[in-house]
Amino acid sequence: MAPSLVLQFAFKTDTGLVRSHNEDAIELNADYKIAVLADGMGGYNAGEVASGIATSVFSATLEQRLQQQAEKRHAPGSKFLQCLMKDSVCSANAKILEAARRQPQFSGMGTTLVAALFHRKRVVLAHIGDSRAYRFRRGVLAQLTHDHSQLQEQIDAGLVSPEWARFAPNKNLITRALGVAASLDVETGVHLIEADDLYLLCSDGLSDMLSNEQMVSLINSNRVDLDLLCGSLVDAANDNGGRDNISVILIKVQSCPPAEHGLRHRLSTWLQRLIPASA
Repeated sequence: MAPSLVLQFAFKTDTGLVRSHNEDAIELNADYKIAVLADGMGGYNAGEVASGIATSVFSATLEQRLQQQAEKRHAPGSKFLQCLMKDSVCSANAKILEAARRQPQFSGMGTTLVAALFHRKRVVLAHIGDSRAYRFRRGVLAQLTHDHSQLQEQIDAGLVSPEWARFAPNKNLITRALGVAASLDVETGVHLIEADDLYLLCSDGLSDMLSNEQMVSLINSNRVDLDLLCGSLVDAANDNGGRDNISVILIKVQSCPPAEHGLRHRLSTWLQRLIPASA
């Protein structure tokens, strides 16, 4: 029997050493294999309102859509799942805008968002802003998302080197966020997963404080206890200054279905079954 998709989740969020309260939010849904993290912004605690709305509405909307699809007994493809992710982000954005209209003290609030949906042999990512998703596979940490920030635009244009970027003064100026406008440009991506993959979602309070090399070292030191690894990552970010709220979600792929073969292989297999061996 082919292995099924089995995941292990862990998370931790921390105020950090400078901020007075935590504007990050996390939502996990192990049944539907959903993880979402948001980093809010706005005065009078509005940032934590925006991030809380974003994570809860996104998760609830996506769960409802997936449940409806399951009742139809249709196996959704990657493009369909990407559309579901985008629609769920847009639903969260609409709720944030509505809350800001109804309560003037929340005017101008917004949030980043990064989310992962694991389905069969793939993970579908959606993000907006500078919260990130990484994959650790066979000793290599790869960033799977592309920051929506002024600094990233400067890096892409060759004006700033990636090595210097960690120390840039404008690294927290994002170019996309929920709560800014009714129209959203949500970026999505699909990646094949493998058993023993480790996926990391985080706010910039982690990625700004730790280099890739530091994160790899911490992951290599402890991949067995994900709760302990979450704590080690947060502690290290605080040891390096803790200038922002720090949030991290870890998802380990314990087993997953095998990758499907290509179209040529499937056609060949079908023809072999169709034509008798003695022919």
